[in-house]
Amino acid sequence: MTGLPPLAAEWLESDGLGGFASGTVGGERTRRYHALLLAATTPPTGRFVLVNGLETSFHDGEAGVALSTQRYTGDVVHPDGATRVVGFEREPWPCWHFSLGDGRRVVQELFVAHGAAVAVLAWRLEGGGVGTLRVRPLLSGRDPHALMRENPVFRFDAALEGERVSWTPYPGVPGVHALSNGRYRHEPEWYRRFLYTEERARGLDCEEDLATPGCFEFDLGRGEAVLLLAAEGSEDTVRPGRASAQAVLGLLRDSERRRRQRFATPLERAADAYLVRRGGGRSIVAGYPWFADWGRDGFVALRGLCLASGRLDAARDVLLEWSTSVSEGMLPNRFPDAGDRPEYNSVDASLWYVVAVHDFLATAARDRRHVSDPDRQALGRAVLAILDGYSRGTRYGIRADADGLLAAGVPGVQLTWMDAKVGDWVVTPRIGKPVEVQALWLNALRIGSTLDDRYGELLARASAAFESRFWNAERGCLFDVVDALHEPGKSDASLRPNQILAVGGLPFPPLAGERARCVVEVVERALWTPLGLRSLAPGEPGYHPHYQGGVAERDGAYHQGTVWPWLAGPFVDAWLRVHGDTAERRAEARARFLAPLRRHLEQAGLGHVSEIADAEAPFTPRGCPFQAWSLGELLRIEERLAADPRPAAPRAGPASV
Repeated sequence: MTGLPPLAAEWLESDGLGGFASGTVGGERTRRYHALLLAATTPPTGRFVLVNGLETSFHDGEAGVALSTQRYTGDVVHPDGATRVVGFEREPWPCWHFSLGDGRRVVQELFVAHGAAVAVLAWRLEGGGVGTLRVRPLLSGRDPHALMRENPVFRFDAALEGERVSWTPYPGVPGVHALSNGRYRHEPEWYRRFLYTEERARGLDCEEDLATPGCFEFDLGRGEAVLLLAAEGSEDTVRPGRASAQAVLGLLRDSERRRRQRFATPLERAADAYLVRRGGGRSIVAGYPWFADWGRDGFVALRGLCLASGRLDAARDVLLEWSTSVSEGMLPNRFPDAGDRPEYNSVDASLWYVVAVHDFLATAARDRRHVSDPDRQALGRAVLAILDGYSRGTRYGIRADADGLLAAGVPGVQLTWMDAKVGDWVVTPRIGKPVEVQALWLNALRIGSTLDDRYGELLARASAAFESRFWNAERGCLFDVVDALHEPGKSDASLRPNQILAVGGLPFPPLAGERARCVVEVVERALWTPLGLRSLAPGEPGYHPHYQGGVAERDGAYHQGTVWPWLAGPFVDAWLRVHGDTAERRAEARARFLAPLRRHLEQAGLGHVSEIADAEAPFTPRGCPFQAWSLGELLRIEERLAADPRPAAPRAGPASV
């Protein structure tokens, strides 16, 4: 048994369809998103929280010992099961050890079956004796971003058939099917005014009422207690007559253990949580618990989640699925939770797609994997459609300018990855020619030139302009934006991390030599933290040392100092490039840059990397605790450091699309 992580640390289970379960080590739900059964009706969107949690207790005679933890308004904690957690394991799935105070323990395990929206729970008594386990499900049937209040519409009715119990709380919401080897007693009740402390800290509504239709009782003296909770659509798993609850548990447990053992490392298995189904293809969830699939995040993450771990089939499926969504040269940055109309509001998502296609084909060639001609042609068409749309000009003023660089932006719209917006206030508009967009554009042109010679001339023009226009001699680094606000010659000299992508993190860095070394030195000195790069240097106008408060305060700090772990990947790439890619330098990079990220895996979202962190010590993790591109870049850079050191010769040309 491993040591006990912080009780507030969070765990995650994903079913590969867009549904998942998450919670804390201590058992307290601190977010509205924490749930045992969250299912997507149109994977990975159309999500509903079906079973929020459990009220669980062990009884030996008249005495009762709480195994669950709830917090209510006024910060009243009752019951206090977290005080009895003496052990927690996250591999191969979450497992808790509860002390009963007399030398005995109740062991609880939980996993989500892959490919089905089914939460599997089991309890066993260690140390002998007898006792009864009582488990009361707490239901809502709501949008994961909302909260529920007591209401007369909720339907408590239960349909009983053998070992199966079913509830359908609301019309149009997936029902819940339970299979257990216990006795179900129908006792409808409302539990009122749960308090979610993370929501309170974020300045959001933080109280909720939940409904419980009844209670399950299990005789732990006779053996293991089993409870399977399935969303409508996955109910075949819990249909009576197929097998007993104990038998189904055995089948699911064995199958899931074998599946998880096929991953080479826990980090690669964690990466699997983000790969989900979209329609007939695949996509990448940007993060848990509140993101769906985002274009920019997914294409950045793909290189680590899929390519670094050898999952080329998954990478191909994702790239092909998105290839059909090119519109006027743009790929959508996200698909909303409700409805299928995509949002085309990103200048860089399409360019990251071109880079991802290149890296996929290059990796396939190195691994001697065959890519079919139809697949290669489909990817090539998407790449050309993007370059053609950007060259001609598309939405939001995105266009190749006379100097060959890519201009973008209109008032009121956030187009780069620094995309925070509060009402009509775009916090970091970056209208003009942002530095990382140019690095991506130059890479895309170089990749596209293997398909169409005319992009070679545009590449030469843009490369010359980048070399001459972005160097800030006064600060010894790159401007963040040139032709700011589309005013020729106006530059934004804010010291931000975006310039690192001109040196590392892309197949063909446009900056080399002494200037590249200066950029890395400036970025390391002003922006590096143990969890990645600050989004703005201390002392710059608008700098925020902490990400906290209400929505406006947090969004105002989101890219104004807040640390982003995903940028550790490009930074380490750049650092090695300018310091020499030798065995000694790699060892130094592991110790200085990767070791803190490795320690972070045990602190917030267990086994994963957070979305963001405070810009000042102690660099508290913030935002989403399970973030795809943060984990993906850690995987990518670890694979980069594990490979043979790269020769000093120039990089090869782009892989043929």
